[in-house]
Amino acid sequence: MFSPIDTRPVILTGDRTTGPLHLGHYVGSLKSRVALQHSHRQFLLLADMQALTDNSGDPEKVRRNVLEVAIDYLAVGIDPTLTTICVQSALPALAELTMLYLNFVTVSRLERNPTIKTEIQLRGFERDVPAGFLCYPVSQAADITAFKASVVPVGEDQAPLIEQANEIVRRINRQIGRDILVEAAAMVPTVGRLPGIDGKAKMSKSQGNAIPLSASSDEIRGAIRRMYTDPDHLRVSDPGKVEGNVVFTYLDAFCGDQQLVDGLKAHYRRGGLGDVTLKRCLEDILQALLAPIRERRARYAAEPDYVMGILREGTWRARERTEATLGELRAALGLFTLA
Repeated sequence: MFSPIDTRPVILTGDRTTGPLHLGHYVGSLKSRVALQHSHRQFLLLADMQALTDNSGDPEKVRRNVLEVAIDYLAVGIDPTLTTICVQSALPALAELTMLYLNFVTVSRLERNPTIKTEIQLRGFERDVPAGFLCYPVSQAADITAFKASVVPVGEDQAPLIEQANEIVRRINRQIGRDILVEAAAMVPTVGRLPGIDGKAKMSKSQGNAIPLSASSDEIRGAIRRMYTDPDHLRVSDPGKVEGNVVFTYLDAFCGDQQLVDGLKAHYRRGGLGDVTLKRCLEDILQALLAPIRERRARYAAEPDYVMGILREGTWRARERTEATLGELRAALGLFTLA
């Protein structure tokens, strides 16, 4: 349970609520979150407001997936007695902090953020980028600082967002004359981003190349059968290429026996190992991993009121913490108050 005085380092992480989570999320963040909740005071944010920055035309999708993502969290082993799960849009302090921070950053600095520049290009926004999307780093800075998180797990491509948040922290602390806000360190996972089963892009449900955590055994089997391997490996006897072979990328990520994986790679390179046999090996591993997650997920999905109760309790706990930070900052900046 949560202690009234908890001196563990604070960690903030979360996901945009645009769809159920998949294996890419599991290997990239969910697995580590389950471990980190024992060593850190962990806050897990369901980022529905940030999801609207490029999904404003479908708010129902964002709302519906708040519950879906929360169920995924519980299914993989996130313990609500150890981790505070909260909903971003129900924390008004975050919106006020975002508005405050927008006065401490320029448009040109936001446009230079490498992560935002890349995402704008990928989405084809050009100069029609939504203002909310451009200001995404400021919103994220508000999230991080409101919880006074000192650690934020992110992919390597997201690290510039943490640096921009720290720039805002330093500028505000200098103006106040003391360190109220906390700088955060980016925790980059050792496992890189998991590619989609097609091998051409990151795993994404919208691109149809993802394996969701809720996938049935037949869906898992079908996805693995479609996995990209080596197009020049036409016969079992042919030497095969390991680099760029998605099956081996997944084996590296999910097989706990590195000696076995190394042996398979050597066999594939010299020839004599067929793609069907290789994929069956991966299927056994993923079926064993996802079966218990799928079963737990089905149980939680059958009890939406129970899951909503967890979200209410976690959000109220998060509201107390974020409003305390906002109040401290307002007082330090000398903002008007009716009290």
